[in-house]
Amino acid sequence: MNIYGYVRVSSTDQNEDRQMVALREVDVPEKNIFMDKQSGKDFDRPNYKKLVRKLKAGDLLYILSIDRLGRNYEEIQKQWRVLTKEIGIDICVLDMPLLDTRNGKDLMGTFIADLVLQILSFVAQSERENIKKRQAEGIAAAKAKGIKFGRPEKAVPDDFGKIVKAWEQKKLSLAEVLKQCNMSEATFYRRLREYRLLQAKKKV
Repeated sequence: MNIYGYVRVSSTDQNEDRQMVALREVDVPEKNIFMDKQSGKDFDRPNYKKLVRKLKAGDLLYILSIDRLGRNYEEIQKQWRVLTKEIGIDICVLDMPLLDTRNGKDLMGTFIADLVLQILSFVAQSERENIKKRQAEGIAAAKAKGIKFGRPEKAVPDDFGKIVKAWEQKKLSLAEVLKQCNMSEATFYRRLREYRLLQAKKKV
């Protein structure tokens, strides 16, 4: 029997130390720990795929929590079946002792483990959906307050009006204008519209 561990963090700036410590405490060999740094929305992860290819019947896989396996309810259920039924490994979820397939191999034990898995994987997906909803609501609220997202607007030079006038009088080419303003053509025309609108409002 080989012992493996799987670690997942959602992005490259998140810390995997807690998961690594937990796996070392149960003596998972360092070379048998596979880690992905990406979202848990699906199982299209390079190191998870490498891990699955290595697993053989009778092996043991440790994960710290069910949401480290994934956050998609149906995918977690599917992968759990592939790992435990098709490949034939045991899985131990360290922070949920009921999710340890080495225990309770009888009908009742299997029923309890399956029930707990369904509940936890449902909670994992619900949490992910709630996070996305809160993020969308937060962005909408910030935009309503005038907070802008994305790259900051290119600053308009102080003599933008003079540059525009010289361009309109054909004293400057468009290429020279873009160079002086340090803007792309699309940005220049957008700022030009804003400038003309502002000038029109001043005349009213």
